[in-house]
Amino acid sequence: MSQPKTLRIAMNGVTGRMGYRQHLVRSILPLRDDGGVELPDGSRVGIEPVLVGRNADRVRRIADAHGITQWTTDVDAVISDPSIDIYFDAQVTSRRSAALTAAIKAGKHIFTEKPTAETLSEAVELARLAQDAGVVAGVVHDKLYLPGLIKLRRLVDEGFFGRILSLRGEFGYWVFEGDGQRSQRPSWNYRAEDGGGIVVDMFCHWNYVLENILGPVQAVTARAVTHIPQRWDEQDQAYAATADDAAYAIFEIEGGVIAQMNSSWAVRVHRDELVEFQVDGTHGSAVAGLRECVAQQRAHTPKPVWNPDLPVTEPFRSQWLPVPANDDLGNGFKMQWEEFLRDVVAGRPHRFGLLSAARGVQLAELGLRSSAEGRRLEVPEVTL
Repeated sequence: MSQPKTLRIAMNGVTGRMGYRQHLVRSILPLRDDGGVELPDGSRVGIEPVLVGRNADRVRRIADAHGITQWTTDVDAVISDPSIDIYFDAQVTSRRSAALTAAIKAGKHIFTEKPTAETLSEAVELARLAQDAGVVAGVVHDKLYLPGLIKLRRLVDEGFFGRILSLRGEFGYWVFEGDGQRSQRPSWNYRAEDGGGIVVDMFCHWNYVLENILGPVQAVTARAVTHIPQRWDEQDQAYAATADDAAYAIFEIEGGVIAQMNSSWAVRVHRDELVEFQVDGTHGSAVAGLRECVAQQRAHTPKPVWNPDLPVTEPFRSQWLPVPANDDLGNGFKMQWEEFLRDVVAGRPHRFGLLSAARGVQLAELGLRSSAEGRRLEVPEVTL
């Protein structure tokens, strides 16, 4: 296939927090300003974003601020435009499946946030459509590209842990209700009818993190709760929070590894990063956040003795050693965009595609069902 000179990317949802900050400002615009994405032979393919959104004033302001000449509120027109190579979606979850379906049917390559759909059947159908259409489809798996998890994956690959026993993860922070201080997350996140909820949002992440670091998830036991029943929206109006804002889960991983994940928007942070994963094995342990990773090998493991009558004198945190990056690890979103765009140019599948996203949707569905039914559920294989 001939190499395109410029890839035109329709970016839908750039007025949202993630779509604007991570995908437009920290990924696509730097690539555009650097002359495009660099290919293995040293040449570059240019990048031209076309902004798409429902609010004309907001989209126009973003376009003007960043020297983007083309923008629109007509998503159907941009999807049908033959000059558009790639459709990117960072809309609210409830709007995503229909837009992705239209883009695939129009022959566009797609790159999208997750969850890709509200139900497993919809997510699998998207994967089937993309496969039949022969388009390159990529789903954002940003956490795997972050320095902390790259270091953690390297420890796994090098056999540092011996036999891996368990993972314990803590994610979250206090999201203000919106009455005294404005909420730092959009109100739709807390309305189930709009596709909100921490299980739907975060279990898609936990699925790809677990299966790419440790192995496939085979069973889940979860409890989803709504700790804060009332919040205030962007217009300072009170509303009922109908979606879960915290979830406590046990995931059983292939090979007997047990993973525990606490996810909460109603917790105050007492850790080094907003998300941390501790992996324990017979030969060593490591704690990874988004950027840092520290490890402790078996021979350097202290021997604490439980004695509640005396104060603890062991400097536990200082007994762990930092894991070096050993490479230039940049913005995770930008790194995945570069990989995806190279796959588009080469005409090859992206390694994190729509079937991976479907497994994330499945885990969220099973997590909510486990919570509702109060029982452990096995995770069936997802196939086309």
